[in-house]
Order: sequence, then C-alpha cells, then structure tokens
Amino acid sequence: MIALTRRQIWILVIVLGTILCLTLFIAPRDTSQRQGSTYGRSPDGYAAWYAEMERRGTPVRRWQKPLGELFNPSTQFQETSFAPAALDLTKAQSAFIPVDLSSRVTLLRIGNRLLPPNNPAEREWIRKGNVLVQLGVRTPVTKAPFTSDISSSVGSVRIETRRRARDAKTSSLLEDSFGAVVWQEPIGQGRVVYASTPFLAANAYQDFQGNFKLLTKLVTEAGYPIWVDEYLHGYKDANVIQKETPGNVIAYLMRTPLVLIGIQAVVLLGVLIWGQNQRLGQPIVAANPVTDNSEAYIQAMAAVLRKAECSEFVVETVGKAEQLEIQKALGLGTELLSLRRSWMPGGRQTGRTAAELETVLRTAQRHRRVSESDLMRWVENIQTVRQHLP
Repeated sequence: MIALTRRQIWILVIVLGTILCLTLFIAPRDTSQRQGSTYGRSPDGYAAWYAEMERRGTPVRRWQKPLGELFNPSTQFQETSFAPAALDLTKAQSAFIPVDLSSRVTLLRIGNRLLPPNNPAEREWIRKGNVLVQLGVRTPVTKAPFTSDISSSVGSVRIETRRRARDAKTSSLLEDSFGAVVWQEPIGQGRVVYASTPFLAANAYQDFQGNFKLLTKLVTEAGYPIWVDEYLHGYKDANVIQKETPGNVIAYLMRTPLVLIGIQAVVLLGVLIWGQNQRLGQPIVAANPVTDNSEAYIQAMAAVLRKAECSEFVVETVGKAEQLEIQKALGLGTELLSLRRSWMPGGRQTGRTAAELETVLRTAQRHRRVSESDLMRWVENIQTVRQHLP
C-alpha cells in the first residue's frame, strides 16, 4: 500500500471537493426541466392526468415547438405532433396533423414561472381571446400549513405548498384563509389562470380526484382546443430538432458548456501550480555513488597495462600475490618458497597433484609476454587452485 504524505492528502481532498461542488452546482439538471411533463411517469409528472383526459375523450395536444410559432403563426395551418399518452417521444414526433392556429385555444404550461406574462406577443395572443393556464407561479410564502385540503366545486383539493396570492381575492378560484391558490386575470378578450403550485394534478395526487377534476375544469371551461407546452420540458418536433441542430463543429462547440470546461481547467491548473507539478510527491535526489579509490586505481592501471600489452608484468605481480595467498592458506608463512616445497604439503591436504600448482606458478616466473587468451586461461587455473585450498 502506497503511503501518502500530508501534502498529497490535502491535494487529493481539494480535487475531490472541487469535483463534488462542480457536480452539485454546475452539472446539468435534466430532472428539474422534465417536471410537469405529460410524458413523465414520476411523481412530479402529468402522465396520469393526460391519460385520464384521453379516457374522457377530451383531446389534449402536445405543443413541441417554440411558443413564438403559436403566438405569431406564419401560416394559418401548420403541422404539429399529436399522440396519445401511451406513445413515447420518438413516436410522438413522427405523428403530425395539420392544425389551425388562427382559432382560439387553451394553453397549459406547467413549471415555476414569474408573473404576469411580460412577453408582448404572449399578452397580445391572450388579448385576442386565448386562455393561458399557468401552474407554478412564484408567490410569497405565508404561514399556511404545508399540506392543506381545500374545498372546491369539484371536491376536496390537496395542496402541498405554503405559497399564496394575497392580492387575488376578487378573482380567486381556489382559496383559504391565507390567500388564493388558484386565481385568474382577464386580459382583453382572454384570460390567464394561475396556480401557486406546479403539482396541482401531478401523478402523486392520483388518489385525490378533486385535483384532477379541478385542472380538467380549468382547461376545458372555455371550450377551446387544449394544448400542453412540452417544448418547455425539452420535447421537440423532428423538424424543430433538425432546425436547431448545429451544422458544423464550431457551432456545436459554441453550444457546449464551455464555462464548466473552463472552470475545471482552471482548478486543475491551480492544483498543478500549488503542487509544483509533482504528481507523485517530492523528487527523489539521486545519491552520488561512493567511489572506491583502490578499485578505481586498479581499473585505471589495468586499462594502461592492457593498452601497453604488458602481460608479463601482470602475470609476475599477480602470480607472486597468489603464491603468498596459497602459502598462507597452507600455513607455510609469508616468505616465497620454491614451487615443490610450497605444493607438497598442499597436495597431501587437498588430494591434488603438485604438477597442477607448478603449472600455475611456473607461468608467473617465466617473465615473458603471453597472449590475452593464455592470460584468461591462467586466471581460470588460479581460481581452480583457490577452490581446493583448505
């Protein structure tokens, strides 16, 4: 197991903390965008209410284009996707029917929004007699209990929010003592219906029929064709996707989250600078090798003798030294003796013949130059003699 230093541990903690923060605060949040979608089967989706409308025989269409095409239609008739709740997104995109956008419609939008509608085209569209039902508008938080069961003309409605509109008493459609939960605002010939909760008829309230009935009443009361804004939740028709898809690499890069990539690069660069670009810790200083003066002298002398081809000097010097080592091993003292006298006791101790030692030592006493191959064989013979010494 690799032991980390205190500095490496701090660097690791900083990197992991940065990644966690980027993931929590900057990473894309797709789930919040899909809240309130009629395709959603999660508790905050509206697939159950959409299926209920299909069973009632009340057609509800999904608008999967920018709202600008609904508020300012370029032609009287357009092709727009229309599919029942059982179909998935890809199938819904492939089913198109002609739609007359000049007639009045009721548009249902589900998601937290500011009020009132400030888009001039949107207000003009409402003024012409259209109806906008906006679920989930930002209203003040009151002292109301989070969960309330409020009576209405369609039955008890379960509300789970403390937000209320206090200045909408005269136009209230659902209220309690703390303020209005659902109210309306007339604009010209049309009107806008607001709700302080985006989950009025979400899947989580299937057991509360009053919630489903109230939303159904809000969207069917005018008797207009009903549209649900799914473009708000990221669902788009095939022609819209084709139109909005970038056509080159540069356009694609401009649509990527460059801010996130830049922040990651800056953090990584800061960690590298703080750590002095030492990924594996402090650099290890190579230790200087300890020089053996005797060995260095011998190596230098050997190189000079080999260059000068002075093999006789090597044989004589090494031979005398080896003879003294042999005599010491045999207990014959440190004075050089004759070949026969120095080997006879050794022959009796080792069981070897005297001729073997004489061959080695006689070569050292001839004082003549030998070839390099003969020199190597002589060294091997010396090693053999050493192996048999007591």
